[in-house]
Amino acid sequence: MKVVIVEDEIAASEHLSHLIQAIDPDMEIIKVLDSVKSCIAYFSQPTDAALVFMDIHLADGISFEIFSQVDLEIPIIFTTAYDQYALKAFKVNSIDYILKPVHREELAKALLKFKNWSKEEPYNKERLEDVLQLIQQQHKAYRSNYLMAHRDELIPVKVEDIAYFYIDTGVVRAITFQAKAYMMDTKLEDLEKELDPAIFDRANRQFVINRKAIAKIKYYFGGKLIVNVIPPAEERIVISKAKASQFKKWVNT
Repeated sequence: MKVVIVEDEIAASEHLSHLIQAIDPDMEIIKVLDSVKSCIAYFSQPTDAALVFMDIHLADGISFEIFSQVDLEIPIIFTTAYDQYALKAFKVNSIDYILKPVHREELAKALLKFKNWSKEEPYNKERLEDVLQLIQQQHKAYRSNYLMAHRDELIPVKVEDIAYFYIDTGVVRAITFQAKAYMMDTKLEDLEKELDPAIFDRANRQFVINRKAIAKIKYYFGGKLIVNVIPPAEERIVISKAKASQFKKWVNT
C-alpha cells in the first residue's frame, strides 16, 4: 500500500514514517509534503496513493484549505495536536485521527481501523466533507495578520512570521524571524486570546513564543526551564516549575 505523509516538521514526518513501516513493512511512503501549496500541486495530479496521513497545521496554513482547491478522494488519517473533545466528529464519521506525538499503539489501531473500514465500504468523499465542515466550525478564527506601526507607516505582518512577543517596560513588542522588532498597542493577555494555542504559548509573564522559534530547552534549577529562541531574545526566557510539564508537552505535540 502506498502512503503520502503531509507534515511540516521533519522530525515528526521521519518519526511517523519509521512507525508506519515498523508496523506494516508493505506500506511504502511515496511522498512527504510540508505545505498547503505543495499538497495542492501534488494532489492536482494523478497519484496511486491509497492513504494519506495529514497534519492539520501546516507551514503555510490549515490543511482544510487543500480541499477547496483539489478534489481529493483518498482516505485520510489526521495527525493533530487538537484535544479529543474537539475531534469527536472524526469518530462519529468513521474517519480516524491520532493525537500528536504519535505513538506506535495508536497508529497501529488507526491503521487496523482503516483496513477494516475499507473492506466494509468504499471511501465516501461526502463523509470527509462532513467532517471538515464540523471541524472548521469548531476551529476558532485566530489572527493571521497584524498591522504594525513603523515610523510613519503601517506594515502588515503575518502571524506565522512572528517568532515571539514580549513586554518591555510596559510596551509589547513583536519580533519576527528576520529579527525585525515592532511595537504594539496591546496587551499580552489580549494576544493570547487572538493567537492559535497550537502555535503560540504564553511562556511566562513577559513572553508569548512561537513553537518554531524554539532552538533549545535547558534544565534550570528548581525544576525550571530556560528556552533559547531564534532570533535570540534580549532577556532570558524562564519557564516556571509549575508550567514546565505543560510546556514540554506543548512543544512535543
